[in-house]
Parts: sequence; structure tokens; C-alpha cells
Amino acid sequence: MSDDLTKVKICGVTRVQDAELAVELGAWALGMVFYERSPRQCSMPAARDIAASLRRRVELGGVFVNAPFEQIAATAQELELTLVQLHGDEGPAFCAEVVRRTGARVIKAVQVRTSGDVQDAKRYRTDFHLFDARGSSPRTRDLRGGTGETFDWSLLAARRSRVPLILSGGLSSDNVADAIATTSRRRLFAVDTASGTEAAPGRKSPEKLRAFFAEVQRANALLAAQADERDRGRAATVLEAQPEGAPAATSAADAVAPAGTVTVGRA
Repeated sequence: MSDDLTKVKICGVTRVQDAELAVELGAWALGMVFYERSPRQCSMPAARDIAASLRRRVELGGVFVNAPFEQIAATAQELELTLVQLHGDEGPAFCAEVVRRTGARVIKAVQVRTSGDVQDAKRYRTDFHLFDARGSSPRTRDLRGGTGETFDWSLLAARRSRVPLILSGGLSSDNVADAIATTSRRRLFAVDTASGTEAAPGRKSPEKLRAFFAEVQRANALLAAQADERDRGRAATVLEAQPEGAPAATSAADAVAPAGTVTVGRA
């Protein structure tokens, strides 16, 4: 998958067959939840099977909520996790220590309800920020992720952080294309889905997974086409602005190259 395209993280994985299908469809990362209060908690035997099957084929992530260093480090070492997602009240110093102790890249999850929550994420100089919805109903209020609820994506308009963004919270095939279109200019790196691709908590629906990836691909194709159109427009503007008698550009790349740029690869 091109670095310019929005990637997919499939979270709440508890079964090898679900993990393998997600990777086959193009998942960038898998998330296994190690939080005893989650209905998607992954057992260590299941996590070992998933890691053994897919290690080095996908980013393997562990999701922790206010877990002690020792648990995070031991789990990361045993499963050879490449991502650690901290979805609790962990502070910046804790996040930095996790990097030092595990060597994994860290995703700091932030539950978003207001623009203040978005701004607060700036405290975390982690590898990724993940923005999730804060549960609003009595059933979801105490959950850390997997609420099936979205948040107001327009709150991201004020985001200025250069930390790559993973968007989560109630994403499914019904809304992920809109989510990508709305947030693509906010350093969107990946979208994350758990409940939106399930048949039941912790058990993925193959049909929903395929539909989700199809919608992400459709959104990526649309954004790529729009980027190409913008590039052609810039090239046309430069060509029209050339002084009379100036050498004509031989390609769109020449037209948009800054002054002094040397192009190579053509005789």
C-alpha cells in the first residue's frame, strides 16, 4: 500500500482466521486487546497463535488500559509486538518509558468529545495519536474504545500536530469513506475499526471486513484522483504564466518543478 493512502488497523481481533482475513484484505495493523473489562479481550493463547501466524506480515499491536509497565513489557516481548496502544490515563512520561522498555512504536489513544481533547493530545510525543469517541450512554460511558459511537470529526479542523493520526470510533463501511474525506488533510494515517466489522464482540464478520476495505479503497482512489487533478491544474497554471519565448516545459513534472530544479531520467 502506498504511503500516501489511508491505511487500515483492525482492532479487537481474537481469532486467527479473522486476523488472517484482515491481512489478506490489506490491513496495515492488527490490535489485540489486553484489558480484562473489554468484551474483546484477547487471551494470551489466542494472541500467541495470531502472532505466530502473522508475525512480520503485519504490524502486531497490543491494546492496554492503565496496565503496569511489567505487564506491557512482558506481553510485548513474548508476542514481539511492533505497536503498543495505550488507551487509558497514561501520561507522556509513561508513554516514553514504554518505548524505552519495549522498543515498539506507541499509539496514544485519546477519547474525544470537545476541541480541548484534540488539543490535549499535543502533550504526547508518541509515534501515533489515535482519536476515539468518548462513550455517551450508560452502557458505553466506562468503555475504553469499542463503543460503536463516532465523534464530531469537524473538531479536528483545529489540529496542528505533525504526529500521524489514526481515526477510530464507530467506523464501519457505512461511514468510513466520509470519515477519510473529512479528515484526510489532518495528517490522517489510518482508520481503525473494531465493532464496525464484527458479527459479535471479538468475532469478525467476513462480509463486514470486505465491505470496510472496499470503502477505504474507494475513498483512497477518489483522493488520489483529486490530487492528480490538482497537480494538472497547477501545471496548467505554470504553463500559462510562462513568458513569451521561454522554453516550453516538456512534462507536467517540469511545469511544477521549482526554479533551479534539475530533472533526470530523460536523454
